[in-house]
Amino acid sequence: MKRIESVSLVGLGAVGSSYLSRMAKNVPVESLRVIASGARAERYRGGVSVNGELFFFPVYEPGDEAEPADLLIFAVKNNQLPQAISDAKRHVGPDTVILSLLNGVVSERVIAEGYGSGNVLCSHVMGLDAVRTEDGTAYEHLGYISFGERVNTPGAYSENTLAVAEFFRRAGIPYRIPENMTKELWLKFMLNVGANQVSAVLRCPYRAIRESQRVRGLVREAMAEAAAVSAYEGVCLGEDDIDACLAILDKLSPQGKTSMLQDVEAGRRTEVDVFGGTVVSLAARHGVPAPLNETLVSLILAMEETFGLR
Repeated sequence: MKRIESVSLVGLGAVGSSYLSRMAKNVPVESLRVIASGARAERYRGGVSVNGELFFFPVYEPGDEAEPADLLIFAVKNNQLPQAISDAKRHVGPDTVILSLLNGVVSERVIAEGYGSGNVLCSHVMGLDAVRTEDGTAYEHLGYISFGERVNTPGAYSENTLAVAEFFRRAGIPYRIPENMTKELWLKFMLNVGANQVSAVLRCPYRAIRESQRVRGLVREAMAEAAAVSAYEGVCLGEDDIDACLAILDKLSPQGKTSMLQDVEAGRRTEVDVFGGTVVSLAARHGVPAPLNETLVSLILAMEETFGLR
């Protein structure tokens, strides 16, 4: 059976550092490679703090010679993906399995187009409440990684899926292999459309989604608009799926923050185009209303325009 020994990762932010640090506790750290350049690479060489513990990962700059990795993981923002694909090309070989932990529903296609690879599995992170600060990353719940082919039949998983599952067991990474990964990607997308955008506009942590009925109502409404367009894309999400997303959010650290809220607070460009922007675009294409997402997108883009005025 195919066996994963070496792992390369692009994107050592909250998601990437959380999962790579867990791997480092269970597999040799020298088998875990971080791809970064310039000042960021130098900073990583000085150690990365996760939950107060310092980790030293081997750092490879894009031009460095490297053997192809058995597993390549992308954990960057969507607007950084084209550069990340270019930076990681020396780490990709004919047998390299690729996972994208990015938000949204298109990164797997973009990566496959970039490498011409048939080894890109669908994947996403669920239930992680990591917060990235200047001092490092902190999380209370590691959540899990869902991954696999578009369709995964129990007892007949692909070789790549089995290899990643075996590695995750060795590395201590919680995971799930859903039968319908396309629906799983849309489920996470719908959660982000609601939680990320509303929390970013209102500047509130997960606690507000659980305890404020008005905040919770806005999150539900934004997700409902995403669910409405999903049917036209061949994925039928409904009220039960929205309830499932809210239940996941309720389990996260009360003081935890969505990635979009962290971006807004740091004055960084957000992924609003990937979230509400996608819902608005699909709604217009299919002739269904999405007024709340239109408003959220406008508000978040307006906030981005003020970053330079502070």
